[in-house]
Amino acid sequence: MKLDLDTKHRPAYFVNSMNKKAPKVNQKLLEYQAHRLQELISEILRCCEDRRLYESNRFNLPYAELKCIMAFEGERYMTVKGMAKKLDVAKSRVTKIIDGLSKKGLVERMDDPKDARVKLINLTSEGRQKSEDIAAFQRQIHRQILLQMDIEERKRMLSHLEVLRSAMEAVKEQLR
Repeated sequence: MKLDLDTKHRPAYFVNSMNKKAPKVNQKLLEYQAHRLQELISEILRCCEDRRLYESNRFNLPYAELKCIMAFEGERYMTVKGMAKKLDVAKSRVTKIIDGLSKKGLVERMDDPKDARVKLINLTSEGRQKSEDIAAFQRQIHRQILLQMDIEERKRMLSHLEVLRSAMEAVKEQLR
């Protein structure tokens, strides 16, 4: 999906800041805006948490297992170490998650032909189907969200989210 990021859809402050030095900052306004951004992000995260709970119930999986299944996207096999890195959790946590998925028949372990000490994990056919069902559900949710807006609002929203994501990434880099 290509986002329409031309400058006519960007807020004026973004375009202007690229062309000249930043204007003097109104601290009161900035404080209000920072507080409002914090509130909005918190509200969005709460909506995402609600969706996570709904997904867990709908697919009858704890969210950690659901997330693990979805981490296989584009991967045929994964190792516990690779899964731990992708999910940003300890290997011991991944082992517990994989045990639960294995009992449900959604993943299986097999020896790595190159290194018998390593176990490869892959989705079973039932696990692949569950992954496809979850992905389809998530796409449908996002389509429904977009349909709450007209086409111009969708363009602006996606453009502004891209600006927000870039700003968040820049701040993350500054904090490293």
